[in-house]
Amino acid sequence: MQTSQPTQPISNKVATTHHLSDNMLLLLIGGGVVLFHILTNGQYGFHRDELDILMNARQLAWGYVAYPPITPFLARIGLTLFGPSLIGLRAFAALGQGIVVILSGLMARDFGGGRWAQVVAAVAVAISPVALTTGTLIQYMSFDYLWWVLLAFCTVRLLRSENPRWWLGIGAAIGLGMMTKYTMLFLVAGLVVGVLITSSRRYLRSPWLWVGTAVALLIFLPNLIWQIQHQFISLDFLSAIHARDLDWGRADNYLPEQIYMTTNPFTLPLWIAGLFFCFFAPAGKRFRPLAWMYVTTFVLLLVSKGRSYYLAPAYPMLLAAGSAWLESWLKTLARQKARLLEIGVGILLVLGAIVAVLIVKPIVPLNSGMWDILSQISDLKTEMVGWPDLVQQVADIYHRLPVEEQAHTAVLAGNYGEAGALDLYGPDYDLPPVISGANSLWARGYGDPPPETVIVVGFEGTYATHLFASCQPQGRVRNQYGVKNEETNFHSMLYVCRQPRRPWPELWADMQWYQ
Repeated sequence: MQTSQPTQPISNKVATTHHLSDNMLLLLIGGGVVLFHILTNGQYGFHRDELDILMNARQLAWGYVAYPPITPFLARIGLTLFGPSLIGLRAFAALGQGIVVILSGLMARDFGGGRWAQVVAAVAVAISPVALTTGTLIQYMSFDYLWWVLLAFCTVRLLRSENPRWWLGIGAAIGLGMMTKYTMLFLVAGLVVGVLITSSRRYLRSPWLWVGTAVALLIFLPNLIWQIQHQFISLDFLSAIHARDLDWGRADNYLPEQIYMTTNPFTLPLWIAGLFFCFFAPAGKRFRPLAWMYVTTFVLLLVSKGRSYYLAPAYPMLLAAGSAWLESWLKTLARQKARLLEIGVGILLVLGAIVAVLIVKPIVPLNSGMWDILSQISDLKTEMVGWPDLVQQVADIYHRLPVEEQAHTAVLAGNYGEAGALDLYGPDYDLPPVISGANSLWARGYGDPPPETVIVVGFEGTYATHLFASCQPQGRVRNQYGVKNEETNFHSMLYVCRQPRRPWPELWADMQWYQ
């Protein structure tokens, strides 16, 4: 006698097939984003922030004055695999953005969105100016963005499935975030508020929440120990940088930049709809903690006068929610009208992508008419130009010195970009190690024995002569493209200085600065 085996219901098979095809589509979009960044990341040169990361990557530690250790660690892997390759090292940032895009599409699905909503969410996130930047440069913001989105994704999964084991993922995301950039604390504060003032506070009784907390602390523990050993020096750094930002007015545009920098202005209706959905829509009730998470983080950064882009990675979850809500609303319309609106959304996304890519990505030919316009909007590109030229100029000065003097010469850099460039390219010119008082460089000292002659880069003449009794100008920093940036416009004079006015230990004690 034959008996039939239980079979999966046809409806479940269809749903599974749809999910598999949707997953493949999101993987293709994410892969396309990675490939796009890799193909467009090879022009110009490293940005000053990247040079700092690469310099610290060769001095691995559990912490640095300006940031935790994950980004230099990833850069070290990149240096090992690719050497100082612009495309190779930036591939890590590109991969991070590809993952962000996939997670954004998956969040749209968890909000109830179908394929159209998932694609819209993925594209809307990918064309954000900050997202494009984080996919371009290997810097701490690149991976900080990823961990914020991973935290949001795990939280959405928790709220959707009510499976408390997602607290493990939340804890891991928090721990990785804290090992990348301390601004993760703002989002954690938002999550805490979202849990406490909604029905999600029931998770306070779940052991999984506390295990997740332990996971976060365990991941962060090495950097916490480093901070304790160094008297929490990063707090001094953050305080100094914040005071400087306030003096320079860097927080003055916090509100308007939420519209045109942290997100793409063409996607403004989407994330507003997502926030409305989480706060007020009956279908979004279970996701209310996300709304409070965003609002709390927004207010904390506003009140503390943080930089506007710190909030950028909080928007993918709202764009995902907004895309799902928009798709559900379109289904209530006549098919022809809905189709026209879908096409309109697609056109807006394409326009937004073109504008953002032109502004952010290093694709415009140097000194072209478009370059002249775009370099006035942002100094992102200008700070990628001229670093090898600067090092070559310093090398020319060094090799003009008598051979016996070269043995007692150091190169003193005024900022971490100059120091990073000299550290990266200097060995090709047989330059001595660079010294600087900037951030973590100060603790590495001035060498033993102390230098007798110093080639000074990145200082005003008055400061150089304040440190040394004899300083001879050697020319100004320039680059072969004639691009104007901080190095050519400010403190551009190069000096050879001798006769320090005080013993080096006393001199060095007053030469620590934060940037």
